[in-house]
Amino acid sequence: MLTIKNWGRRNWLTLLGIALGAVAGFIYWSQIGCTSGTCVITSNWLNSTVYGAVMGGLLLSTFSTTKKNQHV
Repeated sequence: MLTIKNWGRRNWLTLLGIALGAVAGFIYWSQIGCTSGTCVITSNWLNSTVYGAVMGGLLLSTFSTTKKNQHV
């Protein structure tokens, strides 16, 4: 049976990537950002943070070691 605790243990690397990416996206917005306001991703803190979270989650999920069922 899949519980939230088991799901978290299986996907800890992806969750870590989401958290680190969100922090990195926010820091990028606050330090570099887009001063003109024409940049879609970096002109708003929320867009930059969400984009960083998605990219971080995708990046670290590629290193996941969950075993897939192999059907012959």
